[in-house]
Amino acid sequence: MTQAPPAPTGFDPALRKLVIVVVLGAIMTILDATITSVAVNTLGTQFNTSLTAVQWVLTGYTLALSASIPLSGWAIARFGPKTMWIVSLLLFIIGSILCGMAWNITTLIVFRLLQGFGAGMVMPIGQTMLARAAGPARMGRVMSAVAVPAMLAPVLGPTVGGLILGHLSWRWMFYINVPLCAIAVIAAIRLLPGDPVRDRGAKLDILGLALLSPGLGVLVYGASLAGSGTSLADIRVLAGVLTGIVLVGCYILHARRMGEAALVDVRLLRDRNFAAVNAMMFIYIGTLSGLMALLPLYFQSVDGDTPLRSGAMVAPLGLGAIATTLITGKLSDKYSPRLLICIGLPVVLLGMLGLTRVGPGTGEILFLAILFVIGLGHGMIMPAAMGASYQTLRHSEIPSATTATNVGVRAGSSFGVAALLVLIQRNIEHRAPGAFTGTPRTDQATQALAHAFTQTYWWALAIGVVAVIPALMLPRRRGLAKP
Repeated sequence: MTQAPPAPTGFDPALRKLVIVVVLGAIMTILDATITSVAVNTLGTQFNTSLTAVQWVLTGYTLALSASIPLSGWAIARFGPKTMWIVSLLLFIIGSILCGMAWNITTLIVFRLLQGFGAGMVMPIGQTMLARAAGPARMGRVMSAVAVPAMLAPVLGPTVGGLILGHLSWRWMFYINVPLCAIAVIAAIRLLPGDPVRDRGAKLDILGLALLSPGLGVLVYGASLAGSGTSLADIRVLAGVLTGIVLVGCYILHARRMGEAALVDVRLLRDRNFAAVNAMMFIYIGTLSGLMALLPLYFQSVDGDTPLRSGAMVAPLGLGAIATTLITGKLSDKYSPRLLICIGLPVVLLGMLGLTRVGPGTGEILFLAILFVIGLGHGMIMPAAMGASYQTLRHSEIPSATTATNVGVRAGSSFGVAALLVLIQRNIEHRAPGAFTGTPRTDQATQALAHAFTQTYWWALAIGVVAVIPALMLPRRRGLAKP
C-alpha cells in the first residue's frame, strides 16, 4: 500500500500567486463600501437633492452586495471559481465607470447596485479558492493574508474618500477602482490556474434564491433605516426587519429539506466548530462595525474634526491589526484557533473599556493608543476565526460554507451598525438634546454629548462580551479536516 504524500505546509509559488490575486481583487471592493461615507454632503450639493436620497448611494451598494452573496456557491460550481472571479470583477469595474459618469442621483444609485452586485461575490469566491488551495495545514496563514484588506479597507475608506474630495472631483471615488481592478483581472487571467471540471448539471435553487436574497436585502434595508435615524416604530423599519426574518426563516426550512442542493446548506451548522465560529463572528463583527460607525461621528461632533481627520484618527486600529495578523496566521496553523481568539477578544474588550473613559479632555495620544490596542486584538481574532471556519469541513462543503460565513458577517455588520447608531441617537436625545441644532455649543453641552457616546460604548462592550460565549465553545484542539 502507498501512503498519501503529506500535505504541504509552506507557501508554494502557486499559492503565493493565488493570495496576490485575491488580495488585489478584494481590497477595492471592500474599500468602496466606506469610501463614499464622507461624500454625503458633497453629493447632496452636486445633485441638489436631500441627504436621505444620497444615503441610498451607501445603502444601495450594501443591499446589492448582501443579495448577491448567496449566489456565489452555485456560481462556483456551475461556472468555476476563476471564471466567476473575473466576471465579478468586471461587473464591479463596469459599475464603477458608470457611477463616475452618473448624471443624477437616480442613475448613481442604480449604478451602485450593479457595482455592489459584482462586489458581493468577490470575497466569497476568493475565500473559496484560498481555502481549497491551502488545506488545513496552511489555512491560518492564507486567511491572515486575505484578512489584511478586510481590516484595512474600512479604516482607509473614509481617509481616501476625504483626500479625493479635497483635491479631485467626487467622480474619482469611483474611477480610482478601474485601474486597480483592471490589474486584478489581468493578474487573474495570467496567474490563476484553469477552472477544474465544472458541474454543468448544477441547478440553481430558485426558490431558495427567491427567499434568501430578498430576505437579506430587506433585513439590511430595515437595519439601515433604523441606523440612519428613522424611528424603530416606523412602518418601513418594522416591515423590513419582520419581512426579512420571515423570508430567512422560510429559507432555513426550505434548505433543511433540500440538503446539499440548497443555495446555502444550513446543515453545516451541525458542525460544532463551524457553528461556534460563525456565531462568534456575527456578534463580534457586529460590535466592531458599529464601533467603526461611532468613532468618526465622535471625532466630528465632540472634537470638531474634519471628515478627513476623523477618518485618519481611526487608522491606528488598522495598524494594530496588521501588526498581529500575519503572526496570528502562522500561530493558528500550529495551535487551536480557540486559544488565539480567546486571547484576542479580551484585548479588544480592554480597548473598548478604555473608550468608556474618554471625553473632550482626553489626549489625542491616549485615544490613538486605545484604538491601537483594539486593533491588536482584532488582528489576532480574524485570521484565526476565518481559518477555523473551514478546518473540520469537507472539501466539497467549502463553497457553501464560505457563502454562509459571508452572509452571517454581512448581516452581523448591518445589525451592529444599526443597533449602536440607534443607541447613540437615543442617548443624545436623553442626555444632550439640541446638540446638533447649529447653535454654538457650551462646554456643558459638549460634556453631555461626550457622555452620550460613553454610554453607547458601554453597550458596545456589553455586546462584545457576549461573543466570548461561542468562542469558548470552540474545540480546544485544532480540528482535522474531513476527507
